[in-house]
Amino acid sequence: MAEQQAPALADLYQRFIGPLLQRDDGADAEQLSRLALATLAQLSQRRRWPLVNGALVGLGEQLGRRDPRLEQTLFGCRFANPVGLAAGFDKNGVAAGIWQAFGFGSAELGTVTWHPQSGNPRPRLFRLAQERAALNRMGFNNEGARAVRRLLERQGLPPPGQRPAVLGINLGKSRIVPLEQAADDYAASLELLAPLADYAVVNVSSPNTPGLRDLQEEGQLRRLVERLRRLPGCPPLLVKIAPDLEDDAIDSIARLAYEEGLAGVIAVNTSLDRLGLQERRLEATSRTLAEESGGLSGRPLRARALEVLRRLRATAGPALPLIGVGGIDSPQAAWERITAGAALIQIYTGWIFEGPQLVPSILEGLSQQLDRQGLGTISEAVGSGLSWR
Repeated sequence: MAEQQAPALADLYQRFIGPLLQRDDGADAEQLSRLALATLAQLSQRRRWPLVNGALVGLGEQLGRRDPRLEQTLFGCRFANPVGLAAGFDKNGVAAGIWQAFGFGSAELGTVTWHPQSGNPRPRLFRLAQERAALNRMGFNNEGARAVRRLLERQGLPPPGQRPAVLGINLGKSRIVPLEQAADDYAASLELLAPLADYAVVNVSSPNTPGLRDLQEEGQLRRLVERLRRLPGCPPLLVKIAPDLEDDAIDSIARLAYEEGLAGVIAVNTSLDRLGLQERRLEATSRTLAEESGGLSGRPLRARALEVLRRLRATAGPALPLIGVGGIDSPQAAWERITAGAALIQIYTGWIFEGPQLVPSILEGLSQQLDRQGLGTISEAVGSGLSWR
């Protein structure tokens, strides 16, 4: 019975959800995400019920790929495999207890802000079906750190270090907080959520909160990181950067990460650059991408995300763990990012378009590459520069 569950899910996704994703004007992208998360939240809350547990175990057996060669321990966290869910989907952590059932080795929750906020006006999430991409200007919509803590506690998660999937918490600045008070705002969220996080991420790169990207400037980022690392019980701390930074700024962040003892850098967030799609018109607004605000994600971001990652690796060297995000929607794209220097990868837009089968497809592809390249572990592939075979 378990052998049939995951194929049935993949088939159902492609049969019923897939057609909705083939057109820009299909089902509303944000509404689809809300419906999916509502279902996942119920499953996570009830995952110990026998019937629910049986279904999740069967799902995990099919979507997971257990290969010891794909395991790594980074910044004190044991990752069963290098594929993670990127921040932005499970903003409030409502499905934190079940992401391993979809094959993920990790999931990043959030972005979470101290103050609850509804985000930007709708419409704020747009599908670019032909390009396998999305434009979003969500604006850190979330329930706020205190509510997120209650939601996580209600799920009865195992403590950090004892979970089947590593859980990171991505933190952002509240929109109503002035930039000069950002450090205190981040610190309030981190202090509250630290006991529940395997690692935490300082998100200073979303394009949808006014002024936020100014915090990537070396002096401001250094002060922010120093403030957070002084907190008692601070978990491993990473920073997430934008793809639109100049090379000098990327180099500065790499040096800062080393000097301040950051656990790693996540590259990259969504892009304000339209990446050749300036004249692409959104059917929902009849405006071009050049005229629209928001960050671009998905396949068009792949080349730039790879460039940023390579620059970070060249400056920081192999000691600093890097997480590659942006435009990863195939095993080859995943291998490309890992061999360029990413110890871990994260997916979101590609996962939505390709469906639940993307995770096992990537994991199988990585295992096959280890065989073909004669490598013993995925760690040996990181930064190796080896081409796809």
